[in-house]
Amino acid sequence: MKKIAVFTSGGDSPGMNACIRAVVRTGIYHEIDVYGIMYGYDGMINGSIRKMQSHSVSNILQRGGTILKSARSENFRTKEGRKKAYDELTKHGIEGLVAIGGDGTFTGAKIFFEEFGIPTVGCPGTIDNDIFGTDYTIGFDTAVNTALEAIDKIRDTAAAHDRIFFIEVMGRDSGYIAIECGIGGGAELVMVPETTTTIDDVVKSLKGLRKSKTSSIVVVAEGDEEGGAAQIMDKVKSQFKGDDKEFKVTTLGHIQRGGSPTAKDRILGSRSGMAAVEGLLKGESNCMAGIINDQVVYSPFEECINKSKPLKEEYLRLQELLSI
Repeated sequence: MKKIAVFTSGGDSPGMNACIRAVVRTGIYHEIDVYGIMYGYDGMINGSIRKMQSHSVSNILQRGGTILKSARSENFRTKEGRKKAYDELTKHGIEGLVAIGGDGTFTGAKIFFEEFGIPTVGCPGTIDNDIFGTDYTIGFDTAVNTALEAIDKIRDTAAAHDRIFFIEVMGRDSGYIAIECGIGGGAELVMVPETTTTIDDVVKSLKGLRKSKTSSIVVVAEGDEEGGAAQIMDKVKSQFKGDDKEFKVTTLGHIQRGGSPTAKDRILGSRSGMAAVEGLLKGESNCMAGIINDQVVYSPFEECINKSKPLKEEYLRLQELLSI
């Protein structure tokens, strides 16, 4: 294998640049030409492919986002689009791919490999930490720390005015950001998609806590079955009629995607990128390079896509225990 390409796809996450840097420099170390594909699968189809040098990835380790950009690609969902992408890769002599992203990225890579046979190794790049086959995903730690910084500030104003704040964090299908923010930020209650917490449960908890606390923080994962933070706050507030308690809502949104990656995400991205390239050279394909128990593990895309990654029961218990 003499030529490989790297691309980022789906939602961006802090640490992707560290991963790109590691792919490029590991490839150069092993005397391989490394190409960068701009705008994910869309760029693959359109031929937005450029050769990268060591200096191409200088001074990017500390930057959020992705220098290769990212985009959704409807064309890649079609056989014709994937054939065009294959032709563009062939034109450049590319023999292997490193795909940095999440479920959607790996689903596309799996189908592409099955149809055209280009060896592909993935790196888990998503803030949600919802990918099976790795303990943590690139960007998750930064997202949690970004959210925690905001929660700490909101805690100050909540305490000053004896308010109840409902804070929405990202996590459409996964409550990992919410539960770690809840534990780390001292939240009184956390609502996640993996468990059922009814409005009655929330009301009962908040009324019970009023005996010992004048303010409260409720962290809500955006995918909770009761709705987003604003909807939940309205439902809860309606059951506090005649009460002068103030309710507020804050949606943290896309600030969780940005910012300089933490040391943990820089190192995770670097390890994943190196493992992906060296995996390709050892014959690994149609799989993801993850880190489990501090060891590199290659898991088939099929497992990464279809197997769920449940929240740790210890975290759920810890949140409940510490919130009294």
